[in-house]
Amino acid sequence: MVERLSRSPATVSELAAPLDMSLPAVVQHLQVLEASGLVRSEKIGRTRTCHLAPDALDGAGQWIAGRRTSTERRLDRLGEYLAEPDAAPRIEESP
Repeated sequence: MVERLSRSPATVSELAAPLDMSLPAVVQHLQVLEASGLVRSEKIGRTRTCHLAPDALDGAGQWIAGRRTSTERRLDRLGEYLAEPDAAPRIEESP
């Protein structure tokens, strides 16, 4: 749904059409996305149109970047450790 909304706003029916799930299930997913701030919706008449909230994606992007940086540092330290001659554990072959 987020991928679809990244292209343009869409009605709930348009979002549900390609999915193999019931309309109430789609609405439930949209409610979760709205509660998280990723999606905003407006109701005009009987039609509810959903829009992606790009501001919320900035926060998610920052969180992901922070995790990436932390993981890269740990992998760098592991690489340095494994590059030390005495650091690698020896594996003995069984007879």
